[in-house]
Amino acid sequence: VLRSKVSVSLNPIPMSYLTCLTYILGEWTGVEHIEDYLSYAVYLLWVLFPLAVVFLLPGVLVILFYTSILFLHIYKRKNELKEAYSNDFWDGAKQMLATLWDGHGRIWHGYELHGIENIPEGPGLIVFYHGATPTDYVYFMARLLIERKRYCHAVADHFVFRLPGFKLLLDVHGVMHGPKEECVSALKKGCLLAIAPGGVREALFSDEMYTIIWGNRKGFAQVAIDAKVPIIPMFTQNVREGVRTLGGIKILRSLYERIRLPVVPLYGWFPVKLRTFIGEPIPYEPNITAEELTAKTKAALQALIEKHQKIPGNIFRALMERFQTQKKED
Repeated sequence: VLRSKVSVSLNPIPMSYLTCLTYILGEWTGVEHIEDYLSYAVYLLWVLFPLAVVFLLPGVLVILFYTSILFLHIYKRKNELKEAYSNDFWDGAKQMLATLWDGHGRIWHGYELHGIENIPEGPGLIVFYHGATPTDYVYFMARLLIERKRYCHAVADHFVFRLPGFKLLLDVHGVMHGPKEECVSALKKGCLLAIAPGGVREALFSDEMYTIIWGNRKGFAQVAIDAKVPIIPMFTQNVREGVRTLGGIKILRSLYERIRLPVVPLYGWFPVKLRTFIGEPIPYEPNITAEELTAKTKAALQALIEKHQKIPGNIFRALMERFQTQKKED
């Protein structure tokens, strides 16, 4: 064996790096024809790589959220003594996270915000279409804070408050689980409040047709009436092309309706173009009913979708829009 190894090393016949590597692995493992196994492994990697990418990339969003949470904990420990009695304790952290998420939106999605002038100076209820993930809302919230120095509270589903480690992040950003009284109180204090009436059901089971799935929900309209504030419709273009779901599988829909947890797999996180459009406010009317205001809001949101979204949505088209240099007019 030693003689054969020496003869190979002194052989003047040129060998590629891959051939040498294959030879060394064969000698080391004792497996004959190891190049056949390597070829098969490379083939499997080539076939499965796209599938792995589209299902694993959404995990990066989870990493970003937990990075934000870790930063808040570090910020809290560093400043809790110095700023314990300051009303602006979390301002620095909010600004830092806004910069982080806004930078991510600009780089990955070329994020744009249109119609920010439609947000009133005082309180208002922002009603938006819910994509598979709420990252477009996070981008909006970050841009609003950077450009207008305004915070926007949000209403989230109950399961979000059970996610491990999320409590601090939700508390700092004023996220609430949605009792009507709490929402009305926040609006009467002059806050901006955002809600997606479709919630998790719309996130998981809407599709590239951008169907609004609200069911009979009209509580948000009653909140706006009781708080005497306008409703501002908001929609993000291509939000369903960035991340998609397998919500078309009937058994997953049945399972969600039974346990009310987001068990539907996500895939994608493609770098598609995202543009958030804020529509004209629907002013408060003292004599309007919750049913009428719900229908009015739904019509306004549907109008934004029809104006700014090509239906059915297409991932390739949304990717091409990401690299267009011309900025879309409002």
